[in-house]
Amino acid sequence: MSMRGIENLAGPDWVLELRVGLVDSDPEIWRRLEVLGSMPLGLVHEVLQVAFGWEDAHLHRFVDSDPFAPLRPVNGEVPESLQWLPAQWCEEETDLDEDGCSLDQLLARGSGEAFYEYDFGDSWLHRIELVSRRPADRDAPPAQLIDGARRGPLEDCGGFPGYEEILDALADRTRPDHAEYSAWAAEMAGTDGPFDPDSLSIADVNRDIASRFAAMAAAPPE
Repeated sequence: MSMRGIENLAGPDWVLELRVGLVDSDPEIWRRLEVLGSMPLGLVHEVLQVAFGWEDAHLHRFVDSDPFAPLRPVNGEVPESLQWLPAQWCEEETDLDEDGCSLDQLLARGSGEAFYEYDFGDSWLHRIELVSRRPADRDAPPAQLIDGARRGPLEDCGGFPGYEEILDALADRTRPDHAEYSAWAAEMAGTDGPFDPDSLSIADVNRDIASRFAAMAAAPPE
């Protein structure tokens, strides 16, 4: 993990209460988080990975509007959409370094809403909504999970169609592929027990978030 941007978390700040939901999930998979507004998007990515149980195995990006909504022409031209990526992935003029933009700045561009896409193949699109803000206390953690529902889908499951197919197989012991999917899901989830799509431990998520930031703070400067 990179130390880049950690220094930006010092000094006066705001705690932003966010509601982050996986677009098109039904029942909805969502999280309510408190995150420091000055946090660079590269670190927000780290928080979202832990909050939804992702493994950071794929590409990601932040955008200030729905990347799949039709764009309306402005003065007869369709505007280019900006996206924030890790610096090493920036190739186009519309690509911006995610560590050069804070969460507060991104949400301000979208009037309190932004989007985070993880895994461009499965395309897990998260809608980030600003619920409230308050001045940060000196001891405010960089980020913490307050509430949520359901665990994130398994990596490499083929988007929502693939995930729903897997859940159907897991729920039906009479299916010939039940055992195969059960073993695969347990391996992907890192558990010996049955896979539970409704499980979410707020305490475990917050412990993992805290340990990530502690490790970054203790790491020597790059």
